[in-house]
Amino acid sequence: MSTTRKLRLGPLPKTESVKLTFACPASLKADLDRYAALHAQAYGEAVDAMTLIPHMLEAFMAGDRGFRKGNASKVLPPKPS
Repeated sequence: MSTTRKLRLGPLPKTESVKLTFACPASLKADLDRYAALHAQAYGEAVDAMTLIPHMLEAFMAGDRGFRKGNASKVLPPKPS
């Protein structure tokens, strides 16, 4: 019997990216690192939290009904000042 867990975030696709920097609580960073270790164990490919974060955010937004409804009306993002 396999001891690997099925994670909500599946194998990662190859994508083009832009750099985005943010700060988070140390406890969240520890959880992200733990998730990355579980993901590597489940899918056999080493991955760090920095690589997982965009995919986690994308999955979160895809599951947010309010965001999807708002997205249907093509709301433009605010212009930077």
